[in-house]
Amino acid sequence: MADAQEPQATRWLTPEQQDAWRALVAFVTRLPAALDTQLQRDSGMTHFDYFVLATLSEAPDRRLRLRDLADFSNASLSRLSHVMTKLEKAGWARRESISGGRGSHAVLTDDGYAKVIETAPGHVSTVRSLVFDGLDDDQVSELLALGTVMVTNLDAGIARQTSSD
Repeated sequence: MADAQEPQATRWLTPEQQDAWRALVAFVTRLPAALDTQLQRDSGMTHFDYFVLATLSEAPDRRLRLRDLADFSNASLSRLSHVMTKLEKAGWARRESISGGRGSHAVLTDDGYAKVIETAPGHVSTVRSLVFDGLDDDQVSELLALGTVMVTNLDAGIARQTSSD
């Protein structure tokens, strides 16, 4: 009979790490609601709706494969399909079949592009006031560095969890 491995000792957070964790959790749980509130009030859309439209507005020919858009937005194809239906009904986006291939493109319409242009100033003002006001240039650089490392660690952890399933 093989020896059972002893469970690894729990690596508890230090008091400073615990405080940092709580601050991060408070921020990442409050920010989406604040962004949704502003966008719903001013433009009649959710932050995710806006993110999809803005992403398409920056894509070549204002189009992306739905699979690529789902990956970029960290959404399931099902969630993205639901949002695309909503955006199509508003006249802001449409789906186009990929000729000679599988899947579809998400395409930003002219009305959708106009909606992004109309919505962007209020959204940017909200992001600036909620995230960047009060930070100096060094803190913004540090935020970028920290965010990059944290997303890299998160993606690696998700990949490990997925591969162990």
